[in-house]
Amino acid sequence: MIRVMLPAHLRNLAGTGSEVTVEIQGPATIAAVLDALEAQYPMLCGTIRDQVTHERRAFVRFFACEEDWSHESTDKALPDVVAQGKEPLLIIGAIAGG
Repeated sequence: MIRVMLPAHLRNLAGTGSEVTVEIQGPATIAAVLDALEAQYPMLCGTIRDQVTHERRAFVRFFACEEDWSHESTDKALPDVVAQGKEPLLIIGAIAGG
């Protein structure tokens, strides 16, 4: 099971707490986690990534082991501690402005 931390607006939409768990088959990647997350919570489809291109939304960031994974390939294997459920994958709503 992979632990995923959701920002407030997505947890409200999904009607869940700040942390959810998803089970994936195969390698633990961001793409696999998002596929499982959207299957478990269909109301999140299109909120984290574009439904057609599957590109990350501009104001969404991914963090694993305190490192920004937002610009990594979504097919890159996540760290073992995330894949094993010891550390969560964080999905963060980015802030912009001036």
